[in-house]
Parts: sequence; C-alpha cells; structure tokens
Amino acid sequence: MNIPVKNLPRVVIIGGGFGGMAIAREIRDKNFQTVLLDKHNYHTFQPLLYQVATSGLEPDSIAYPLRKIFSSKKHFHFRVAEVEKVNTDEQIVNTSIGPIHYDYLVIATGTGTNFFGNEKIKKHAMPMKSVPEALNLRSLILENFEKALLTKDIEERTKLMNFVIVGGGPTGTELAGALAELKSHVLPNDYPDLDLRLMQIHLLEAGDSLLAGMSKYSAKKAENYLEELGVQVWLNTMVKDFDGNVAQTSKGELESKTLIWAAGVQARPIEGINGESLLKNGRYKVDEISRVDGYQNIFALGDVAAMQTDQYPNGHPQVAQPAIQQGEHLAKNLFKLEKGKKTTPFKYKDLGSMATVGRNRAVVDLNNISLGGALAWFIWMFIHLIALVGFRNKMVTLINWTYAYVKYDKGARLIIRPFEKKKEHV
Repeated sequence: MNIPVKNLPRVVIIGGGFGGMAIAREIRDKNFQTVLLDKHNYHTFQPLLYQVATSGLEPDSIAYPLRKIFSSKKHFHFRVAEVEKVNTDEQIVNTSIGPIHYDYLVIATGTGTNFFGNEKIKKHAMPMKSVPEALNLRSLILENFEKALLTKDIEERTKLMNFVIVGGGPTGTELAGALAELKSHVLPNDYPDLDLRLMQIHLLEAGDSLLAGMSKYSAKKAENYLEELGVQVWLNTMVKDFDGNVAQTSKGELESKTLIWAAGVQARPIEGINGESLLKNGRYKVDEISRVDGYQNIFALGDVAAMQTDQYPNGHPQVAQPAIQQGEHLAKNLFKLEKGKKTTPFKYKDLGSMATVGRNRAVVDLNNISLGGALAWFIWMFIHLIALVGFRNKMVTLINWTYAYVKYDKGARLIIRPFEKKKEHV
C-alpha cells in the first residue's frame, strides 16, 4: 500500500462519507497519521443524488475529490481500495490493494440498499445510493421517453412513461416531486410528440404517512404538495413483487418499466468484526464515545453505528448530521485516549429535518417549529448549499438552481452512457 512508517499512532478510517470525512478533517495532524480508505476517490453529497437522477445537477456538483479536501494535512494518506476483512488480533486491515496495520480503526462504511430479501425486486428495480446508480437512473428515465417515441403500442408506451417509487422517506418524496416537475415543465418541450398525460408517477409508502420521523404537519403538507403536482400517493401500500413490467402491490397491480427503490437501507459491517457487537440491523453496538462493543481500539460512526440511548434505543437516525457530529467528537476523544485523559460522552444535537417537494414547496422541522412553502424551500436550499463540499460545487449548484427557477428548465438531460438492465446490479 506504500504508506510511510512514522513515529505516530496510525488511525485507519474506512469510508469517505460524512462520518469518515468529519473525523479525518478534525483529527490532530501533528499527533496522528491518518489513512483513509474508500472504493471511490470522491466524497458524495448523498442528499442531492436525486437531482442527478432527474437531470437537475451534474454529478461533479455533488461529488468532491477526497485528496483535495485533505491536501493541507501533512500526515494524511488516501488510498482507493475495497476493504475485504479485518484481522483484529494482529490489527491489520486486508484490502484489495494489500494489508495495512492500524493503531486505531474507524468504520464509517455507511449503508447500502436494503431489498429485504426480495431477489426478484433487487434484479429489476433501480437503486439510488451512489453517483453511478443516479447516472444509471437518469439514463434510464431519458431512454424510456426515447423508446416511447418509437413504439406504436399504447400499452408499452404507457409502461415506459410510468414510474413507481417505493419508499415515502425524504429520498422518495423528493424524487417524486422532481419527476413531477420534469413532467410539467421540461418533458413537454423535449417530447412534443408524446402525450404526457399518459405519464404517471406513483409513490408507495408502507406506513400511514410520508416522511416518517418528521412532524405530522410536514408529512401531511408534503403529501398535499405531491398531489398538487399530480403524484399519486399510496399509503399503507407494500410492494410484493416486480418483474420489470408490473409491480405487484398490496392494493393491486401497477404497470411500469421503472421501479425506483427508496424503501430501506442496510448497514455495511466489515468482515472480521462481528459477534455480539453486531446488531440484527447490521449496525455495530457502540458506547458513548463510538467504540465498538468488545474492542478497545475499534470505532464506528454514523449509519453503521448504533449508539443506544433512551431517546434513540435503536441508534441515532441514519442521516448525515449524526455521522458528522460523531466524527468530530471522536477526533477529540482519540487525542484524549492517546494522552491518557478522560474522554467525554457524545451528545447529539438535533439540527432539524427537511425535505423539498419541488419549486417553492418544501417542509422543514426546526426544534418545535414546522414550516412549509416558499420559506421552507429557501431554507432547504440555503442549508444544502452551505453543506456542499467545495466553493466551486456551491457556485455551480447555485447557478443551476437559479437557471432552473428562472427558465423552468433542467440542463443536464444527457444520456452519457446508455443503461441496460442486467440480471443483477453490481
């Protein structure tokens, strides 16, 4: 792996998401050697993946090179690698590019798509957890309309123009709103030969409301916004099967060539670290300083960690803020551990929740205040802009959003690499 040996304790971080990036940023460079491992050479701002999938942004607006983020750190090293297994006895991480020794190990691997064991849905549905998957979805959406132009079969055309989104959380809700805006403002100009009235957008949620975890006000407001945009919202509805043409649900059949899965996530544990510390949901049980149960020098952050408290008995929400705050907190505690000082317990500060449903439509929960409409939409935009990594990404995203707002248009409608459904998603 060609990492220089130095007279400093080595912290190996697995994963360059929100948690891994936060601890790598905050860790004391003069006191530790930091090695970050990730299978991609960039950090992805996942909350805006749906905008890549719906032609609102190009992927380089929400991705940022990891090496550039940490270019000022003297004792920082990044390697593109996939972690295969951890040997905890010898304190070695085995990767696709070779082994590396650690003094402290931080697992920040995040989550993957959870199909709940339904292999047939996994084979035919479209996930959206990474930049490549978002680009695949963008290509498929545009290809569907190109194919719809060519067919004379009305039933086939309808299937190509219908979209089924499974999961009424922030991802599914925001994706449904973005597709509805494409239908209203963009696709009629691109495809004047098509009757866009045939296009149907179905949002399916197994629970009794959208945006679980947000206030009842926000959930109902989001549902109303989607219905105003023409989205058909199905609550208390489960998807049983999907064969690539028809989605079987608990309330009947929905004909569609495209089923987008936003219904669940699964933590990504590392082979070699398991046993009693690994909970049923795939998350590691960690203590108040993010240390994995049963280990002294192995830690877990964010989505893959379950720090159980009275308020969060199953661990903190699997969103960006807990991962960021845990990463920053652990960086401080690692210094204390190395110096033999007393560590401080983690306390999560809930900064609120939000989701956008389209132009001038968003919902925001901040402390005990719930907002909807244009004000919430501007708050959503501001928060997401400042959270993006890199000045260029902020400016490009702002310009794209301003252009889309003024012109009622989205400029990233490009089929860069045609997508063909394979037997299995890799």
